[in-house]
Amino acid sequence: PEPPEGGWGWVVMLAAMWCNGAVFGIQNSCGVLFVSMLRLFGSSEDKQLVFKTAWVSSLSMGMVFFCSPIVSIFTDLFGCRKVAVIGAAVGLVGLLSSSFVSTIEPLYFTYGILFACGCSFAYQPSLVILGHYFKKRLGLVNGIVTAGSSLFTVSLPFLLRVLIDSVDLYNTLRVLCILMFVLFLAGFTYKPLVPNTKDKEGGKKGKFKLPPAKKICNFSVFKVLSYRIWAFGIPAALFGYFVPYVHLMNHVKDRFGDSVPEEVLLLCLGITSGVGRLVFGRVADYIPGAKKIYLQVASFFFIGLMSMMIPLCNVFGALVAVCLFMGLFDGCFICIMAPIAFELVGAQDVSQAIGFLLGLMSVPMTVGPPIAGLLRDKLGTYDVAFYLAGVPPLIGGAILCFIPWVHERQKLKEKAKPADGETTEKMLENESALVSDTTEKPVKELDSGF
Repeated sequence: PEPPEGGWGWVVMLAAMWCNGAVFGIQNSCGVLFVSMLRLFGSSEDKQLVFKTAWVSSLSMGMVFFCSPIVSIFTDLFGCRKVAVIGAAVGLVGLLSSSFVSTIEPLYFTYGILFACGCSFAYQPSLVILGHYFKKRLGLVNGIVTAGSSLFTVSLPFLLRVLIDSVDLYNTLRVLCILMFVLFLAGFTYKPLVPNTKDKEGGKKGKFKLPPAKKICNFSVFKVLSYRIWAFGIPAALFGYFVPYVHLMNHVKDRFGDSVPEEVLLLCLGITSGVGRLVFGRVADYIPGAKKIYLQVASFFFIGLMSMMIPLCNVFGALVAVCLFMGLFDGCFICIMAPIAFELVGAQDVSQAIGFLLGLMSVPMTVGPPIAGLLRDKLGTYDVAFYLAGVPPLIGGAILCFIPWVHERQKLKEKAKPADGETTEKMLENESALVSDTTEKPVKELDSGF
């Protein structure tokens, strides 16, 4: 059915907005939790402390994306509502169990895997369900929904700092469980307008039977060349993307000590990221087809440039300015992910197209922060780590530049195929007409003779 462009869709939009806020607000505020974990679990004798602790946040963010291909399959099979509700419940269990550990190693499972997998199962349906309710306003709605994470990223660092100072890290994690419980309730609002595979199969045969493997794992999206470039170009750009979120707080402590409020930097990232999502989400609605990609190209260029400028900032005010620009273009990159996927593969395959992309994104986002932590442990400074973090976005942005051109060529080829078919049909019609004429003439002559 045609999307209603509103109605119950506005409630779904608010629920999806809370989902983005709860999931990525916690993930993006990991810098505050990271510093607290260093104090709680670290010792001066551990020479790889930063490297080992960085794995907690890095593994968590990576697993959110790594599970996405699996989540997209479950979403197609069982629908957005069931997957989102179960995911939020698993995330709640993972976060709650993280508040009872006494060493850093169990956090790899409870926070890095269990909590993150739950977040992934809750997050993916929030992107897919929006396409059920909106089409013309999809860019704007995606901007509003993804701005939810910015609102939480702005407020959570200060709340976490107050909570950690007053009730310690363990109780802070228990307070964050409230966000996941509300997310659990929000999942019930995802009323589907398009039947899922379970409903289709069950309606035909009375009971659900798994469809063929080809329908479950829709690898046909990789036959689209423009999608293929996009699906591998974006991960190439993201090796350094998550490094500032994990290590910026500790970098500020190394350089400026405790004399500056480092949470202000996450505040700047969150505010301008929210502005970027709202502004560029609306701008994307006016940019035709795959040319929306150029917005992502520009965002990667500025993200890479800003990462390289972090070590050059010897004044805290300069670091604030860098974070303002980085947040703005971070918002641009994120808010147009779903609209671009719809343009490249169409609404029918968008769920798994997004899932495969997020899955491929998980590898660079997981690997980047621990490598940066290892460089910090070896060199005693983050300078080289931030310089290197700025290189992949520049390379990835250059790769994405080719997509609009490739996509246009694909569309022209698709238009040419029907045209060739029509020409062949017309030629066959003409031939049949000529044959019928030649057979009719002798008959008429014979008739006239009698």
